[in-house]
Amino acid sequence: MADALAPLAAADLRLRLRAVDRALDAAVRRRAERTARLRGEESNVRLAMTAEHALRLIGELGRAPAPAPPALEPTGEERTARLALRARAATLRQSLPMDRLAAAFGLGGLELAWVTACGAPEVDTAYERVFGFVVDDMGRTRPSVELMLELASPDPDVRLALRPALGRFGALRRHRIVEAGDAPTELRQELRLPHGVLDLLLGAAVEFDALVGDRDEIAAGGAAIPPGADPHRVTSVAAALATGNVGVIGVWGADGAACEATVRAVAGAAGLPLRRLRGGWQSAVQAAAVLGALLWVDVDTLPDDDAHELADAIAASRVPVCLAGAHPWRPAAILAARPYAEVELRPLDPVQRHVLWADALPELTDDVTTDLAASFRIGMAEVRAAASMARTEARVAGNGRPLPLERVVHASTSAVARRRSYCFAAVITPRRTADDLVLPAELLGQVLEIASFFRAWPRICRTWGFGGPASHQGVRALFSGEPGTGKTLAAEVIAGMLELDLLKVDLARVVSKWVGETEKNLEAAFAEAEESPSVLFFDEADSLFGKRGEVRHGADRYANLEAAYLLQRLEAFDGLVVLATNLRQSLDDAFTRRFDVILQFPRPSLDERRRMWSLAFPAGAPAASLDLDELARLDLTGAGIAATARNAALLAAEEDAAEIETRHVAMAAARQFRREGRVLPAAAG
Repeated sequence: MADALAPLAAADLRLRLRAVDRALDAAVRRRAERTARLRGEESNVRLAMTAEHALRLIGELGRAPAPAPPALEPTGEERTARLALRARAATLRQSLPMDRLAAAFGLGGLELAWVTACGAPEVDTAYERVFGFVVDDMGRTRPSVELMLELASPDPDVRLALRPALGRFGALRRHRIVEAGDAPTELRQELRLPHGVLDLLLGAAVEFDALVGDRDEIAAGGAAIPPGADPHRVTSVAAALATGNVGVIGVWGADGAACEATVRAVAGAAGLPLRRLRGGWQSAVQAAAVLGALLWVDVDTLPDDDAHELADAIAASRVPVCLAGAHPWRPAAILAARPYAEVELRPLDPVQRHVLWADALPELTDDVTTDLAASFRIGMAEVRAAASMARTEARVAGNGRPLPLERVVHASTSAVARRRSYCFAAVITPRRTADDLVLPAELLGQVLEIASFFRAWPRICRTWGFGGPASHQGVRALFSGEPGTGKTLAAEVIAGMLELDLLKVDLARVVSKWVGETEKNLEAAFAEAEESPSVLFFDEADSLFGKRGEVRHGADRYANLEAAYLLQRLEAFDGLVVLATNLRQSLDDAFTRRFDVILQFPRPSLDERRRMWSLAFPAGAPAASLDLDELARLDLTGAGIAATARNAALLAAEEDAAEIETRHVAMAAARQFRREGRVLPAAAG
């Protein structure tokens, strides 16, 4: 398609050059007339500036010339030819490059003529000498601001009025269609097409948005208020901004995409263009002032060296400014000098995440959307990315027939939300299922209910109103029982049912001897779980959630502070957290009151041990001769049975035995009993 458009684009450029040629003709004639008047009768002698010549020049300054037709306007014949080219481009389902520039950036005919004049020396170098003649300096052969104004009009008042359009905040330079060089004065600034723009004008296949456009301009019209922002607050702040009752606003929230959406919503509601501070703050403030725009400052990316100067500049200016970021930045200089208001974004609860998913993937059923909202604690940007990835995967995996989104959205979201690394926790990808979990029937049902509870939480939160400020968020479960009774396995099974990873907190990396470090590490562990699709699991929970005691030493005070912090953090965590302990009586009562489910894991019964033994030896293991009923009489937990089976297999392999025999199991069982500090019954040995 680009090859077919190229001849049409070149023909359009040649048509537009005709108008430039006419304007140059008129400008050359005006320059020749002025030169002749200065030379007088000595027209064949090279001009040497004298006092008389200078006085004549001063007399001509500001003199309005005789009216002349606008030379950069196309003729009727050229308009007709251009319409024909547009029609041919339309058959290719494309637009002529100049028309595309005009539509994208609101350029008028004069601005497009200037673009054509800037590209003229790239078409024919003869234009360079003509340009030098028009500006009366043969050393200036490139198009300049002075030349462009001369081509536009002979009237000095008109030229003066047109100068801002060629300035640094005019559309051509702001959108990187034309760039300017350095010069002593703005009139002498050389204007040129940036690299690649001429290729664009000639119909080459180039990346339009990457090549041209105002990188600091942000579309704001029609932006919706995101979940997490109070609509009434956003509306009232925008109204105050529009009337001038507020000059600076703050938008604070951890979700960067939600912050951006809120800023855009405020600008749209206030009817203001929106510009983002990306480079030098001086230029950004001036551009916002000239364009009457709201200047958006991302304080999280603001260099410390610029912060103080920027605060002073904002305080001294009258440009409307929006400060936004994860952590509030409220310089006293700004708040003292200008009226300030702010919007604080709340962390998304399951109800608000449900809204995000419903907007991103309206094709999904309400049950699937609810499940996604409960399972993945991600923000706006991640939800949009997951939705896009799921749509793509549905098309690719379907091999011509798109798959239902329900089949791919969970895996796509997991890929988007999963962190690359974890500092304070180990990631366990669930591989075992409920069939591997051997528990009493009633207890097994209660374990499996936890996954259902977590899926149902967003629905009762949204529909029944259980997610109010006085209610804790998420679901919490406490598993207690002797070592090896299946607590960790139960947590893995629950995570597998939810199709989530199990994030097991590594106490060795979390607990620190330094005051305050344990709380920081715990905060990082909770943050890792909040940012990733996972079930948070604390094993040996009594070491962290132990009872608070009387303060007799300095260390007691800090230990109590750790417990108090954990209480608050556990209350605010909106995911699924499972705690396992061998010593439930050691847990602080304040913790146990906060659990939705508390389960006691007993030692397995005889029938349960027999099933565990059958599961301990895989189908491919040579253990057919073993008497599982006899082995079930050994008083071992599930973990002890699994360890004994593995050790028996190792003993048999060491002897190069054909199968795992009872004596191998007996030796392994004796070692397991000694490891547990018990004596193997004589009958079993």
